[in-house]
Amino acid sequence: MTEAVLGGVAVPAVRKRAQDGAVLPVLTVLAVLLAVWYAAAVWLNAPQVTEQLNRGGTDWGVSRLVTGTWAMERPVLPAPHQVAVELYDSVFGRPVTSKRSLVYHAQVTLSATVAGFALGLALGVLLAIGIVHVTVLDRSLMPWIIASQTIPILAIAPMIVVVLGNLGFTGLLPKAIISGYLSFFPIAIGMVKGLRSPDPLQLDLMRTYSATDAQTFAKLRWPSSMSFLFPSLKVAIALSLVGAIVAELPTGAQAGLGARLLAGSYYGQTIQIWAALFMSAFLAVAAVGAVGLAERGLTRLRGGRL
Repeated sequence: MTEAVLGGVAVPAVRKRAQDGAVLPVLTVLAVLLAVWYAAAVWLNAPQVTEQLNRGGTDWGVSRLVTGTWAMERPVLPAPHQVAVELYDSVFGRPVTSKRSLVYHAQVTLSATVAGFALGLALGVLLAIGIVHVTVLDRSLMPWIIASQTIPILAIAPMIVVVLGNLGFTGLLPKAIISGYLSFFPIAIGMVKGLRSPDPLQLDLMRTYSATDAQTFAKLRWPSSMSFLFPSLKVAIALSLVGAIVAELPTGAQAGLGARLLAGSYYGQTIQIWAALFMSAFLAVAAVGAVGLAERGLTRLRGGRL
């Protein structure tokens, strides 16, 4: 079989063709999205550019119109290259301590995300353990847990901020609680499913060995729940980030991606808004990736296969 060199490592040509086959669809979809985005920018920005060109009193054609729609200072929909330039300047072109740096705002939002995720993890796991082992909690808590997610976070966030503010708690804690409110639900549901996943024969075997509930939990239920926990954590960390951003909106925060979005909305800086949105997406990808790395590490420690 012929060999190909990828990254300095010889691999079979079949593997190379498989990798190329996986990359090509992604690049195709990306190219289509960019084309649609550029076309939408022309369509949405054209009325303003047309009005400006007519005021100038000079002749203009389609090429000038298209160029103008992709170079507006405050467009309705910025072109992809405008967002890319703003994102690059905000990340690499300014000191990380500057309030105009997206890195500065991202680390503020990330701190609330991690704190809220920790709260959601602790609450979700504790609720799941109680639901699985206590029948009364199963019948009483589970409906309320599900009902809690029907309340819009945009409605409850200002209430939490006001109540905690009157009690003297400001800053990170209100944002962490709002973030934890969104993230605990998938963890609780996933852990309930995971803790109940062992086969009845396995549970009967533990009873045959006279294992206590604590031993059954440690030796059987908890290990069995890991395959359910980490997918739930990936969903939860993304929801935690959403909660942290939403929590920054009613607090009037001066820092954070939510504050950046709000400031861009106030001053009509749509390019700034889109750059902050992409930074939020990159942050979510990094957070989910970190959970995935933790899952891989735990799998290795347990002797499992990746």
